[in-house]
Amino acid sequence: MNKKYLKMATIAFIAWYVISRPDGAASLVNSGLGGLGNAADSLAQFMSAIP
Repeated sequence: MNKKYLKMATIAFIAWYVISRPDGAASLVNSGLGGLGNAADSLAQFMSAIP
């Protein structure tokens, strides 16, 4: 039961953050996706270096 309330509170906080600070939310998503892209590039370089 507590997990349900925690999930709802998290969703409410994310919605509040996106509504109150859309520029900050966009920057956060952009940074996160950029980090994932860098990780994928690093993994690709590692895999190509393996004989």
